[in-house]
Amino acid sequence: MEGWRGAWYVPCLASLETLQELCRKENLRCKSIGITNRSLKSYEVEYLCDYKVEEGKAYYLVKWKGWPESSNTWEPRKHLNCPLLLQNFLRDKNEYLSRVREGKALKVRNHVKTLKPAIADYIVKKAKQRIALQRWKEELNRKKNHKAMILVENTVDLEGPPLDFYYINEYKPAPGINVLNGITTGCECADCPAEKCCPKEAGFILAYNKRKKLKIQPGLPIYECNSYCRCGPDCPNRIVQKGTPYSLCIFRTNNGRGWGVKTLQKIKTNSFVMEYVGEVITSEEAERRGQVYDNQGNTYLFDLDYDSDEFTVDAARYGNVSHFVNHSCDPNLQVFNVFIDNLDLRLPRIALFSTRTIKAGEELTFDYQMKGSIDLTSDSAEGLSPSKKRIRTVCKCGAVCCRGYLN
Repeated sequence: MEGWRGAWYVPCLASLETLQELCRKENLRCKSIGITNRSLKSYEVEYLCDYKVEEGKAYYLVKWKGWPESSNTWEPRKHLNCPLLLQNFLRDKNEYLSRVREGKALKVRNHVKTLKPAIADYIVKKAKQRIALQRWKEELNRKKNHKAMILVENTVDLEGPPLDFYYINEYKPAPGINVLNGITTGCECADCPAEKCCPKEAGFILAYNKRKKLKIQPGLPIYECNSYCRCGPDCPNRIVQKGTPYSLCIFRTNNGRGWGVKTLQKIKTNSFVMEYVGEVITSEEAERRGQVYDNQGNTYLFDLDYDSDEFTVDAARYGNVSHFVNHSCDPNLQVFNVFIDNLDLRLPRIALFSTRTIKAGEELTFDYQMKGSIDLTSDSAEGLSPSKKRIRTVCKCGAVCCRGYLN
């Protein structure tokens, strides 16, 4: 179903182990769940589950790649040629014990003959999480349409990939909504920007300078060259449409804000960072969904109110990396409305640009109340669209200027 355009995704209810066993019985190969020609004919350690010492010899309980857990076997240390997995096993064990001892320094005792069930259980969960996050990272990088890499990291808890989130690169319109509308011609420029370039035809100035950095003030729209324009891919007026140029990492925050996004590269001021995409729905549908999201403590609705408030972007189920970007009352990203292959003022694309220099490793944030150039504070609730007039969500951004609430 995944390849069918417009189809709804249905998660598989069978466990990974069940699928592996079925593949083996039917002699089927499936790389995504570890069943390959190699794993059908040989044994490869997927992760280590437990540890014991018998008659002075160390043994590890091995989960074999492509085999169900019922096939796990105890193997002597000398038979294992998997230094990284052994390192992960010891690190996970020490991490668990350190947390139990409230972060105190821990000495590894070599004379331990068996692990407590709780420790072994944690090690297995951590190993499964590591594999699941690796598969998710591979999936994200298969689906993205830009060159920069997406990494995934969780050193905080046992949370794995979100179960009901699907990566998309562009708007997914609800039935009856057309997000590609109105473009039948483009500029004739041989060297943009010229007198008849797209922004000038729309009555605005070119948004970028010669270094391809934003030069307009927040609140002004961006008109980029489109698919009908004569200019090539190196045109200085084609920025947002190329996708994010920076490698980013989806990571688990350590202060209860769930997942977040950090940059792995330095980002200069006024640089395009990413686009906010999701399902495009009506404001009436956004109001209905918003009630549900409030009860879950989630905030994924972004009103497209550049010209009107007919439509909203919902990134809860479908989205890109921006789905995981957290709110801040003192953000380093700013929202801009962009028009490329659609000139319908009700349906701008939403681009996030840096407001200052952002260091490698720094978390990316934007203000969920940003409406182009207008910062709606908690005192201006009367000006919010219907989808915003709901239960107030406490803000955990930690900024000095924190308003206390996300909405």
